[in-house]
Amino acid sequence: MQDTTPQPPRNEPWENGWAPDTSRAPGTRRLWLAGGLAAATIAACLTAIAVNHNAPDRSSPQAKSAGPTDGGPGLLSFASPSASTKAAPGTKSLPSSATPTATGSTASPDDGKDGSKASAEPSKSSGSSDSSGKGSDGKGSDGGSHGSKTSSAWKSVRSVNYPNRYWHVSGGYVKLDPVGSASARRDATFKVVEGLANGSCYSFATADGTYLRHRSFVLRSERDDGSSLFKQDATFCPRTSMYSGSVMLESVNYPGRFLRHQNFQLKLDSYQNSNLYWADSAFQLVDGLA
Repeated sequence: MQDTTPQPPRNEPWENGWAPDTSRAPGTRRLWLAGGLAAATIAACLTAIAVNHNAPDRSSPQAKSAGPTDGGPGLLSFASPSASTKAAPGTKSLPSSATPTATGSTASPDDGKDGSKASAEPSKSSGSSDSSGKGSDGKGSDGGSHGSKTSSAWKSVRSVNYPNRYWHVSGGYVKLDPVGSASARRDATFKVVEGLANGSCYSFATADGTYLRHRSFVLRSERDDGSSLFKQDATFCPRTSMYSGSVMLESVNYPGRFLRHQNFQLKLDSYQNSNLYWADSAFQLVDGLA
């Protein structure tokens, strides 16, 4: 029997006569189709972006006209502060003549230093009376007089918001006390004289020859040691008060500080724009109790 060796199949056409194209790699048509689809997708996306970017703004006219400070949704807007500051409702402003104006250099808060460095020429009060003892409104007023009616006269100093209490020397300090006994009335009566440091202001002398002066900003009774500092500490200038018939007493060497009572103790306190301060620093000079 003759041996036969199988032969490799020949590259013959199929039954329908088609032969595979060996000039290109298999699957090329699929790659071209996939590339075309990707290019079409990219073109569609670019077209949609361009259309949305060029779309007209359909927002309301109010939104178009609103500036960047209108504070739209999600934005913070800050208003510019007003240039004018209004006083709080219910508060009163002190008359210009009563508002303390510290002209010149003021003394150091340390009372131990020579007060001659401070200004000793404060302006006269607009509420001062003429020589007849009448104020500018034509009414008599013990508190606002600068003439002979008050100068070198024995007076008592009464509180405006505690009308039953008077300046009263007790233990060397001046307090606001009710007075009843004869000795208390004597200690609550002072000789009002021309200011030791300024003739247009006041100094208060006691019956035993001492003067009222501030030291460490507390009003007390001490004897005149002849120093310039003592004279200035014992001189107080009347200023117009918010209360009719009363005065505020400003220190000559500490402009802007007025005598006021606090816990019924007389002290020198810086001016404050408050009803309580105005009442605590308002006093009436009445006829001496003794």
